[in-house]
Amino acid sequence: MNISELLVKLKTFILECKRVFLVTKKPSKQEFTSIAKVTGIGILIIGLLGFVIFMIWQMIKGAIL
Repeated sequence: MNISELLVKLKTFILECKRVFLVTKKPSKQEFTSIAKVTGIGILIIGLLGFVIFMIWQMIKGAIL
């Protein structure tokens, strides 16, 4: 791989990044709040599920021993 190929790849990458930045937009405050709530609820559900599985595992392990 020589320098000219590397420069062509770099230029292509920069142009693709520029295109993505032109398409994206900053979320509104309401949209951001909704996304944060949904993400938080999802994290809580996954954590609760992990905790329940851990507690069941501990009960099964305690019953066997």
